[in-house]
Amino acid sequence: MLLPILMQDAAANAVPNFGAMGAGIGLGLAVLGAGIGLGRIGGQVAEGIARQPEATGEIRAAGLLFGVLLEGATIIALVFALLFKLIK
Repeated sequence: MLLPILMQDAAANAVPNFGAMGAGIGLGLAVLGAGIGLGRIGGQVAEGIARQPEATGEIRAAGLLFGVLLEGATIIALVFALLFKLIK
């Protein structure tokens, strides 16, 4: 008789913990993805400038544009993950 009551109480307390865990995983994946993406962008920009030094300005501008777009998407992902952590 006591077991179903304890199971309901445990289920009610477990839901917020899963939300916090999900927010933590989301934050970690967003930061990891941004780091990998920015590293690849920087590497490809350096390689492109080494291959074609006369196009340095255009390559640098394109790399900067993609880097800024990636950072914007990362900040949005971090804000959403923190919002989902706060909402129970």
